[in-house]
Amino acid sequence: MTHRIIARSGWTLALWLAAACPLSAARLPATPMIPVTNIYHGIQVVDNYQWLENFDDPAVRQWSAAQNAVSRVFLDGLPVRSNIVHRLEKLYSQTSPDYYDLQSRPGVLFAMKFQPPAQQPWLITLKSAEALASERVVLDPNKLNPAGTTAIDFATPSLDGRQVAVSLSENGSEQGTLYFYDAATGQPLPDKIPRVQRPTAGGSVAWNAGGTGVYYTRYPSPGQRPEADLDFYQQVYFHRLGTPVAQDHLELGEGLPRIAEIALQSSEDGRFVLATVANGDGGQYALYLLGPAGPWQQLTRFSDQIKRAEFGKDGALYLLSTSNAPHGKILRLLLVGPQFSQAAVVVPQSDAVIQALCPSASGIFVQDLAGGPSQIRFVAGAGVARLPLQPVSAVTQMLCPQADQLLFDNVSYLAPRVWMRYDAATRKCRATALAAKSPADFSQDEVVREFATSRDGTKIPMNILRRKKTRLDGQNPVLLYGYGGYGVNLAPAFSAVRSLWLDHGGIYVVAGLRGGGEFGEEWHKAGSLTNKQNVFDDFAACAQYLIDKKYTQPSRLAVEGASNGGLLMGAFLTQHPGLARAVVSRVGIYDSLRAEREPNGAFNVTEFGSVQDPDQFHALYAYSPYHRVVDGTRYPAVLLMTGDNDGRVNPYNSRKMAARLQASSRDPFPSPVYLRTTSSAGHGFGTALDERIAQEADAYAFLFDQLEMSWGKPEKAEAPDAGN
Repeated sequence: MTHRIIARSGWTLALWLAAACPLSAARLPATPMIPVTNIYHGIQVVDNYQWLENFDDPAVRQWSAAQNAVSRVFLDGLPVRSNIVHRLEKLYSQTSPDYYDLQSRPGVLFAMKFQPPAQQPWLITLKSAEALASERVVLDPNKLNPAGTTAIDFATPSLDGRQVAVSLSENGSEQGTLYFYDAATGQPLPDKIPRVQRPTAGGSVAWNAGGTGVYYTRYPSPGQRPEADLDFYQQVYFHRLGTPVAQDHLELGEGLPRIAEIALQSSEDGRFVLATVANGDGGQYALYLLGPAGPWQQLTRFSDQIKRAEFGKDGALYLLSTSNAPHGKILRLLLVGPQFSQAAVVVPQSDAVIQALCPSASGIFVQDLAGGPSQIRFVAGAGVARLPLQPVSAVTQMLCPQADQLLFDNVSYLAPRVWMRYDAATRKCRATALAAKSPADFSQDEVVREFATSRDGTKIPMNILRRKKTRLDGQNPVLLYGYGGYGVNLAPAFSAVRSLWLDHGGIYVVAGLRGGGEFGEEWHKAGSLTNKQNVFDDFAACAQYLIDKKYTQPSRLAVEGASNGGLLMGAFLTQHPGLARAVVSRVGIYDSLRAEREPNGAFNVTEFGSVQDPDQFHALYAYSPYHRVVDGTRYPAVLLMTGDNDGRVNPYNSRKMAARLQASSRDPFPSPVYLRTTSSAGHGFGTALDERIAQEADAYAFLFDQLEMSWGKPEKAEAPDAGN
């Protein structure tokens, strides 16, 4: 049990705020220390800034506003920032539409579409991926809210494509309400269901066969459970259109974990509904199936190591399993009288890591990872056909709109997303009309793949974006990005924004750290729970490699990460303060001991561990960035970025880390620590375009300043304006 012993400082908050609020100088006075002692397994841990956790306290709000105001004085005063804003606005304004989250229904294709200067993506339909002229807008949140802070969390069309269920949330909160629309006209239907989507376990919908109702996820309403449990205990209900929500029937949820995360899907004919239930964020899943005769049947347990499942076109369910196969194998299970023990292996494990699958009429399209980049094979019996992809590229979605045809996207670091269509019968692959274009010109750039050696000898891959014939003289400004968690693969992705970095002499590096999914489940487990320190060692090894190989030097190296990657940034700067000059850390976890007290932190216990477990506590305490700050240490310059509406990582992490770092330096010229906050965003999902541009401008202006990069004239001419 954790106990608290509280002792207050002599300097009152009122006196501090009176001193802090006049912002004539770009430096804040010291933040008051109000010590709180927490005891874990007999160890006393003093927390001087625990008072900053309570954002309902007016003093905390004033403190945050004062910090943000000082950050704005600094960031807005950087001469390069206006140049960066102009460049970003130009890049976005000249970018063609991007289409994603495609869903196929008979005779119609649903897609999310994003095209600046619109603030948010919107939902459309097309007759096919080749028929752009057939586009119809189903729902445009930019018209619902011209301020741009209303976002689509997810959209699920009925099986006949006539209606669509859409979750909408505000200000990046991810707290979604479900609405219904006529897909042909975009007219809203009267039904409205609250508390379907939250940032903790997300939200999901599956339609019944006749399009008369939906199975949907619901969180407890106030009064149903204690307030502390309102972001937990996600359950599945059924709603019949045109009836009151109060009459909705509970379908599934009794006996599920408090931290269950449920994803729903229907078979093509609507006869079956599948619920994939995650046990928090650690990568454990159980499957529940509802058939025509009912009731719900549990097909697999967490211990069965099933990672995902897809309905086939042949009356079977296809399962991705890592049981005795850390790279993955695919099982086939008949839907009639399904018994998991009878599932048969149809695609065995190989050297590549299976990431996704898409069953077709006569085979299975399998997306593999090759240490980060993607590849696709079509497996039909003993035959295997490999699909052509761009070098060092990724696939983020596959779907089979027709019998043996695959629609998939392909994106690389140097080229934007293009949607491809592959015909298994003819083995022909061609681009569709859904191909994005960008004004960013990467023709003089290249991607090289190199490996650093971590402390225990493990080889860590890096994808390095650089100008061709870059001189390795130790003088290049380098930005190193990392994540390393949840089995997430940092696959190649296109970003026009990176062009402003490369155009001004920068090198951009993406590290494939343990904890991610680049090399399968063993790679993930090697960087989770009590093995988390491996992730930080891997990242430090990548930084050291870039220095040793003369890509850069510490004074010209910057690092960046977000969320779990923000935790990585905090661990890196506290464990290796001399390896980099600047750190940009977004929505990060820094107090690893108190994170699980937050709603989403409880879901992370299966990934990070819990302070309730002695071994896991010691591992957490050993690397917790907030607790590893040492007074008198010269740390890199730090920009901490967060949003007031973040329901995934409580913004108090950034407040406390900023206060602790600011208090640590006794240097007469300390490295700056700035806290940037916004009231119009959260963890990043649903952020309006203008705010995204502002965030990127602040981050890059900070990096240009700290790495002493001049704007000047880009090293190469910009590409001609791209049309739509």
